[in-house]
Amino acid sequence: MSTTTQTETAQLQLNAGSIRHALSDVVKTDDWSDFKFTPIRESTVSRAMTSRYFKDLDKHAVSDVIIVGAGSSGLSAAYVIAKNRPDLTVTIIEASVACGGGSWLAGALMSAMIIRKPGHLFLEELKIPYEDEGDYVVVKHAALFITTVISEVLKFPNVKLFNATAVEDLVTRPDGPNGELTVAGVVTNWTLVTQAHGTQCCMDPNVIELSGYKNDGTRDPSAKHGVILSTTGHDGPFGAFSAKRIVSIDENQKLGGMKGLDMNHAEADVVKNAGKYNGVNSMYFAGMEVAELAGCNRMGPTFGAMLVSGIKAAEEILKHFAE
Repeated sequence: MSTTTQTETAQLQLNAGSIRHALSDVVKTDDWSDFKFTPIRESTVSRAMTSRYFKDLDKHAVSDVIIVGAGSSGLSAAYVIAKNRPDLTVTIIEASVACGGGSWLAGALMSAMIIRKPGHLFLEELKIPYEDEGDYVVVKHAALFITTVISEVLKFPNVKLFNATAVEDLVTRPDGPNGELTVAGVVTNWTLVTQAHGTQCCMDPNVIELSGYKNDGTRDPSAKHGVILSTTGHDGPFGAFSAKRIVSIDENQKLGGMKGLDMNHAEADVVKNAGKYNGVNSMYFAGMEVAELAGCNRMGPTFGAMLVSGIKAAEEILKHFAE
C-alpha cells in the first residue's frame, strides 16, 4: 500500500482548492491575474504620513515622560508606565531605525534569550512562551520577546515612538529644589542628520520639553513636572549618552564606569541602582546605562536586569506622579 507524503498531501489540498488565507475571497483566479489594489494618488500617501507625524510631534512637544532609548529596559518601563497611567503623555526616542537595542539576537549573535527568575514573571504577563530550566527560562528567540513588547507598548494611545531620532543634548535648568541641576527636556535631530554634522554646516535641532514649566522657562509650582528616563545602554556611539552628558555639564557629578563581567552581582546591582538619579532633578536611569553611571559590573548575555530595571524605574516614576 502506498504512503502519501506530507508534500503530496499539501499538493492534493492545493489542487482541491482548500488553501485559505486573508485574500481568498478577493483573488478569483489561480494565477492572481485579476488582482489589483485600490487606486490612490502618490500625494495621498505622503499626506497620510506627514500629517500624522507632525500631529504627533505637536502633541508630544511637551511630554510627561520622555524615554531615551527603546531597548528592552526602556520599552519595559514604557509598558508599565502607560498601562498604569493612560493620562500621561509618554514619548520614546530611539536613535536606530529598529527598536530593541541588543534584544534582537540576545548574546553573541545567538538567538535564544536567557532570563533569570523572577524576571520570567514579566514574560508571563505578556504571554511570551518560554522553556523553564529551573533557575532561569529561555525564550526561543530574543526577537519574539522584543517584538511582543514593542507591539504591546505601541498599542497604548498615550505613547509615541520617534525612531531614527537621536538625542543630541539635554535641556537644563539650575532650578532644582535644592539648587541642583534640572533636566527639562531633550534636544533631538534625525539620526542621519546627527551623524552628518561633520560633513555640512550646522543643522539646527528640535526640542521636546518636559511638562511642568511656564512660558518663561521657570518651573510651574502648581504643576507636577515631567521626567526623563534614559536607557541608552553601555558606552558607545550613542550609548550612555545622558550619563556622559550630565557629567560633562555638572562638575559635581562623575561617571562610575562599567566594571568587568560578574553576572551574579551585576544584574541585581543594575536593578537596585535603577531609578531616580540623585543630584540631577527629573532624571531617571535604567538598563546598562546604570552600570556606566553607578560603576556596576556587566552581566553578559542574560537579560533579566534589562526588563526588571525598567520596571523598577517605571515604579519610581509612577510614584513621582502619584505624590
